[in-house]
Amino acid sequence: MPQLTGFSDNAFRTREDVVTAALALLRPLTPYFSTNKGRIRLPISTGVHFDETAAQVEGFVRPLWAVATLLQFASSIASDDSVGAALADQIHEVTNPWISGLSAATDPESPEYWGAIDDMDQRMVEAEVVSFALLAEPEKLFNDRDQETQQNITAWLRGMNGKQMPPNNWRWFRVFSNLALIKVCGVPANQVMEELKADLAVLDSFYLEDGWSGDGPWLSTNEENEQEMEFQRSGRRDGIGKGRQVDYYSGSFAIQFSQLLFAKYAEDIDPDRVSRYRQQARDFGASFWRYFDAGGSAIPFGRSLTYRFSCGAFFAALAVSPVPDMPWPLSTPGQVKGFLLRHLRWWAEHSTDIFYPDGTLSIGWLYPNMYMSEDYNSPQSPYWCLKTLIAVSLAKDSEFWAAEEEPYPSFFQPQLSPAPRQILSNHPAGNHHFCLSPAQFVAWPMKATQAKYSKFEYSSTFAFSVPTGPLIQQIAPDCTLALSRDGAETWAVKWKCSEPEFPTVQFRTSTGLHSISAASVRWYPWGDKQVEVKTTLIPPTDRWPDWHVRIHHVRVNFFLRTLHTVEGGFASPSRRLKNGLKLPIIKSVNEDMTIGTEGLLEDAESVLILSSAGASGLSSQVAISWPSKSSSIKAQALKPDGNTNIACQRTLIPVIERDSIHGLETGDELVFITRVFAISASANCNRKIDRLADRWRDQPRVSIGEESHEGDCIFWTPELGLE
Repeated sequence: MPQLTGFSDNAFRTREDVVTAALALLRPLTPYFSTNKGRIRLPISTGVHFDETAAQVEGFVRPLWAVATLLQFASSIASDDSVGAALADQIHEVTNPWISGLSAATDPESPEYWGAIDDMDQRMVEAEVVSFALLAEPEKLFNDRDQETQQNITAWLRGMNGKQMPPNNWRWFRVFSNLALIKVCGVPANQVMEELKADLAVLDSFYLEDGWSGDGPWLSTNEENEQEMEFQRSGRRDGIGKGRQVDYYSGSFAIQFSQLLFAKYAEDIDPDRVSRYRQQARDFGASFWRYFDAGGSAIPFGRSLTYRFSCGAFFAALAVSPVPDMPWPLSTPGQVKGFLLRHLRWWAEHSTDIFYPDGTLSIGWLYPNMYMSEDYNSPQSPYWCLKTLIAVSLAKDSEFWAAEEEPYPSFFQPQLSPAPRQILSNHPAGNHHFCLSPAQFVAWPMKATQAKYSKFEYSSTFAFSVPTGPLIQQIAPDCTLALSRDGAETWAVKWKCSEPEFPTVQFRTSTGLHSISAASVRWYPWGDKQVEVKTTLIPPTDRWPDWHVRIHHVRVNFFLRTLHTVEGGFASPSRRLKNGLKLPIIKSVNEDMTIGTEGLLEDAESVLILSSAGASGLSSQVAISWPSKSSSIKAQALKPDGNTNIACQRTLIPVIERDSIHGLETGDELVFITRVFAISASANCNRKIDRLADRWRDQPRVSIGEESHEGDCIFWTPELGLE
């Protein structure tokens, strides 16, 4: 599909560059306005769980993130700024339909009226964007309008109050509606303050630690035990309940983004809370930057990834709502600018397949993909990404735009981020930016929920895959362990699990004993708990910077006829870059091979995929079992369904298959040891890595219990496994 001129070819260096990108993203929408400009409907027939009118409201409203801030840019242009004046003329031309359409959209007598806001209504989401637009540009969008239009806008926003809302990031939408009612619409504060404070109290209850909030209530261990008791009573486990998810909604998509804007607009209303939110921004920023590599690529995981470059919206909010004394590496405007613009540049460089031929955004990550979509993603939904462009509202001589962009701070050793329960790694001696994610899950119905939250790893280069069906090729088991107890007909992967532990693991090298923080989690593939698994994830070390290790301690709690497992590494392109043919089969990794070499190597206990994306491989250390059970091990490159991966349409997944077919007794225990290899060809601005053959051959070894092992090794004892 064609790239989008003004975005795909954008250098993203200056304020004017970002304005140009915003205009480029808005222009393709204009043919799809309704007659009176109150709605936008793209010519795509996919639907959502809510009504079609609300979907078309999305189409009109979400671009207001850019419309309002572009109008601020236009109003700030100096008379002698010819470049700015030319852009201002384009802004007025492009944004005029939104200005005029707001009247028809909020008029109850208009055929294009959005409709009153009801309980649990999608219109609640869009009300935040309207409210932000009013706060950002009150003159053009409210004050310059006739009294009837002002009253209609006010009445529509007031419809938020008194309605049922889910206990998650949605509460921010009503907070901003009430903030706009007070600050712009002239509603007396005492009429809405009670609801505003109640919503803020709910939002504050989601706070975890280190600046992070969960996206809704957090499942406690006591509540987990209560759920087990309810299962014993009712025999059912399918109730919708709390989960443990900490994703981009916790930061850029919603919560931190909204907290920063609240700090900008509400300091006179709630100074104590604003002070607290600024401290949370400091704490959050200290770890959040690690989700981005030196080239601006973010680690995709979680839901709503069709919002794409909204992953970087926290940096945009930090630009327009500066927080003093931010920690390194967000301590100067130039550092914040670097993170924002690098992210936008990465998306420009990877935008070949994200636009339809008419220039509108598709649903997907790097190409159109309905398998990864949510049931709330209408064709208009992706324009939530425009919140990342709000820095265009800042004046040309602001500290942000006047600052020189500062480079990525440095590569980093594996670092635990406790709130999201993840270990982030961009090891200085390797080239792979990813996270170990042992224990997140969402407990309410969502497509591909296990793929989005419950895989062991998520990578900014080797993006994750989503299932298309129940068969193993359709499950696309990258970065997970799939188990079957019915002869490999049906499969289970990790979903709900315990809170993780972060034990210290020792490893020995020629320089002595060293320690590293690992992550471990207990989980049950099936609700009857016939099989219990404790997985320990050991991140890259200085000794093995391209490898990390998974150890699965498996216990059988009652007789099991057979057990089949398929464990996957990082999915990688399956086709040659130049001609689209299959990767060539290779017999070994030669000394002259480099990252970017293409080929497929398979042997009895390891598999390596070399592609244009880099190197992705798995290697199995001989499984340990107590008591000894006969089993077979096979390594291969699994070919999943097309379009399962969110970044590449055709992939292979390195997998280790283990089969026990002679029965497992109550109390039998097994240990699977898997070494995961990955080097990116594109991460960190195509950082070069040499000695591919040596790096692949030099595999970490794990010493089990009292087993003696000469040379360098990682120590794992049964005490680290199931008690």
